[in-house]
Amino acid sequence: MLKDKNILLGVCGSIASYKSAEIVRLFVKAGANVKVVMTKDATSFITPLTLSTLSKNQVYSTYANTETGTWNNHVELALWADFILIAPATANSLAKFANGICDNLLTAVYLSAKCNVYVAPAMDLDMWKHKSTQNNIEKLKSYANIIIAPSNGELASGLHGEGRLAEPQEIFNFIANDLGASQPLKNKKALVTAGPTFEAIDPVRFIGNHSSGKMGYAIAKELQKQGAEVTLISGPTSLTAPDGIKVVNITSASEMLYACQKAFNTTDICVMSAAVADYTPQEVASQKIKKNTDEFSINLKKTTDILFTLGEAKKNQILVGFALETNNEEENAITKLQRKNLDFIVLNSLNDSGAGFKTNTNKITIIDKNLVKTEFILKSKEEVAKDICNKVASLI
Repeated sequence: MLKDKNILLGVCGSIASYKSAEIVRLFVKAGANVKVVMTKDATSFITPLTLSTLSKNQVYSTYANTETGTWNNHVELALWADFILIAPATANSLAKFANGICDNLLTAVYLSAKCNVYVAPAMDLDMWKHKSTQNNIEKLKSYANIIIAPSNGELASGLHGEGRLAEPQEIFNFIANDLGASQPLKNKKALVTAGPTFEAIDPVRFIGNHSSGKMGYAIAKELQKQGAEVTLISGPTSLTAPDGIKVVNITSASEMLYACQKAFNTTDICVMSAAVADYTPQEVASQKIKKNTDEFSINLKKTTDILFTLGEAKKNQILVGFALETNNEEENAITKLQRKNLDFIVLNSLNDSGAGFKTNTNKITIIDKNLVKTEFILKSKEEVAKDICNKVASLI
């Protein structure tokens, strides 16, 4: 469940900070990758060296290392994390998170996060019961943050009651159980295609397109987050293969067809987001073609329609296609949906600003086989991937 997860632990200035060492140990023992961000006050209770030794990673507490001039990029830290855990979370930090106050590295990371955030409060009884603290807790819940309730017990002040940080094993179990509940695709096998195909003209030149593969890679990663065992068949891209995902690198449409057919029968979910070439040269020159004439022509033949081929072979698989259109968008998408035996199709238009190839955002409409249409606003491709995978999960 937690193996290979990237976990960012935020540690605030509380006497309960000593428990963060055990939290790190439990996550590392489970196979997770852990990075720690501490507030300045937290370093008074537990040393960064302790948490660095246990996590086997650098501990971050300032925006920059003044000795080396290295910037600790809060955005990169937030995007690296599969989820963030703030434990202990003090009343002071809760107030900052709830009200958008950004005055240290941890609050900057929090405000940059696109992943789930778990918050484990720790403070004295009266502070926990104070109306302002409870209002902040409700605000955090409204932001979809997940609260790990404090325990009832002896507090540092000598009082007895709520406010004690949940024990490390309790926090670990809470998150493990929550991740299990949020993995609707657990034990499912998924196949994703991504990127372009390159159709060779000669040993140097090819016919291709502008697909970056970003959408397909984001979908593969989101399917993995939702519990699926993912195989990613990727055309040529500059993207780094996601950890824990089997990647099959291909170049041409025929290679992608072969790889898809090989994997399809044992697949539960197939999301075909690659931009596959519709045509390929009839003949490929064995030597580089020289520029000897003013005009040059290439005879092309159709490539095999991979999505149609899989649609014909489909049994119980959920099959998803993409339609990138420039005109008659919805009509063309519905025709493709029905002709290729898809469960739903993801339509995006090159006429929409911020959508299409090479962008970090996309604007989609999902049309299912019952012709129910769901439109989405412009979002990051990671958020779009979540919408697509949630639709897949709803069909499962």
